Amino acid sequence: MGIIKLQNIRVFTNHGCLEEEAKIGSDYRVDLEIEADLSTSTHTDDLPDTVDYVHLNAIVKEEMAIRSKLLEHVAQRIINRVFSEIKMVNVIRIEVSKINPPIGGDVEMVTIALEEHRT
Repeated sequence: MGIIKLQNIRVFTNHGCLEEEAKIGSDYRVDLEIEADLSTSTHTDDLPDTVDYVHLNAIVKEEMAIRSKLLEHVAQRIINRVFSEIKMVNVIRIEVSKINPPIGGDVEMVTIALEEHRT
């Protein structure tokens, strides 16, 4: 089993429960980690034998562009798409962070984390 990590994917979008969040938007950070059998690609050196991290990044960016009230909702959509589109992926760990959340305090970011295993 191998691991591929995409760390600190930065996105500006408009998630949140407040109407002003929809209008103004915020900065977000996504960290994605997948587990897959990478043993073939270590020998063949061919892209079709591995998980293409360009594809993973595209999924994250596309799903983050669709407004959700809750971070866990957008994170679950990302998980669903990765499992649907990339059959090699067995485990997904994702963190979605809202940077400088409007919660009335000096908080750098709020993060939700989900992990799912292919069934």
